[in-house]
Amino acid sequence: MKQGDYAKTLAWLRTNPSFDELCARHPDDWAAVQDDIASIIARGIPEELKEYLERFSSKAASGQSLQREKSLSQFIRSRMAHEAVKKLSLSALAADTGVTRGKLRFNWFNGFIAQRLLFASKLERKPVSLRWFRLLWPLVWQRKRLMPLVQPRGIYCFYTRELVSELAVLVGERSCLEIGAGEGTLTRFLQAQGVQVTATDNHGWSNSVSYPDWVVKLDACVALDKYKPEVAICSWPPAQNDFERCVFETSSVQLYIVIGSRHRFAFGNWNVYRRQKDFELVEDQRLAAMLLPPELESAMFVFRRKRAE
Repeated sequence: MKQGDYAKTLAWLRTNPSFDELCARHPDDWAAVQDDIASIIARGIPEELKEYLERFSSKAASGQSLQREKSLSQFIRSRMAHEAVKKLSLSALAADTGVTRGKLRFNWFNGFIAQRLLFASKLERKPVSLRWFRLLWPLVWQRKRLMPLVQPRGIYCFYTRELVSELAVLVGERSCLEIGAGEGTLTRFLQAQGVQVTATDNHGWSNSVSYPDWVVKLDACVALDKYKPEVAICSWPPAQNDFERCVFETSSVQLYIVIGSRHRFAFGNWNVYRRQKDFELVEDQRLAAMLLPPELESAMFVFRRKRAE
């Protein structure tokens, strides 16, 4: 790769191109990634998929890709692999609905119940009453269609009133920063509870997420350095992302709250979680039970900074 081509490719990647654009521009890398994922699926061992995604991060961290061209190709394939797995998970959810032809949608009754339970208007989420959800959700027989319908719009879970109240107590009067906040739903709920929280996001999903003006456009590492929060929170951080390391490197952070899945390959940078030494990790199953819908098998992880000995 020539000097000019390398610089142009690097500049283009920094514009956060879409998955389709990435594949179209680098067909050889995409073909290699497809072959890898197809082989893993054929063997039917889910853990191999997790190891495959982690391999990209471990190579970059250990400096195995010494040549810049190889390093760039490694980064491109990493982006492709993580996006492909995300799409694969969504497709699996859609297939599980039983709809194989036509447009996936709720019928009138199921749509009415889901709308009243989960949304204030259209796709604007509201804090869900756990009591009413447990009462009415069993009546929705098309419940498996919910997440395939909303995930393309950047909605990965729903928050109950009870969870928001618990999080507000957990944060207390400390300064809080939400990174990767999307349209800022969780921040909006916490602010209504009196929490001093700021929503930030790099606005990299503007093709599917409508970002309000108050969601500050900042990369997570820059936001952490600027705001120096005592508490950081992230809902569904991308698998093997490169920004969560900055949470553990920010000396002001005493508490880091992560909302994700019990399937660890689906979110978060677990290499970083395991390597950091300054925080104790606890999976809070009680709080996770307040995340909806239950079919999503969400999980809640809380990192607390260790006390100096």
